[in-house]
Amino acid sequence: MTEPGDAAAYHVRAQAAAEAAEARRAQVLLDAFVARVRELGVPSQELTARPWSGSGRYRTGVRGWYLRADKALAVSEDGGYYQLVVAPQRFGRWRRVALDPVPPQLQTGRGGRDGESVALDQLLRLRLGWDDVPAGAEGTDGPEGSEGSEGSEGSGR
Repeated sequence: MTEPGDAAAYHVRAQAAAEAAEARRAQVLLDAFVARVRELGVPSQELTARPWSGSGRYRTGVRGWYLRADKALAVSEDGGYYQLVVAPQRFGRWRRVALDPVPPQLQTGRGGRDGESVALDQLLRLRLGWDDVPAGAEGTDGPEGSEGSEGSEGSGR
């Protein structure tokens, strides 16, 4: 008979392995996105983060392209994936805030409100008008996301 701790440890390892595999597949998409925007000559810009409460934007010192119209997600020039909603910081509007990339997910906004979840490949298609998914990134599972907040108004740089 296995110990409850052994089963829990197994599930923790399995979940970590699944998340790492998902991040590798999502990174293929992001690397292809960066290559494509450079090929198209789309200029990058300094990414700004917003506090989860309050207003204003914080400078980050990271350059890249926004993925969503609400500027909550972005990819940096080196392919880093950034969530741009951060804890409020004293003097954040006047100083740069530290921002670290997070492992990318194939389903952005997972667990969020209705209409906030969208597959990463769909989000990138909206931004670039891609007709096909880059090789090695197939297998995005999950519900189809709403495209309402990510429209193709061209603000996704």
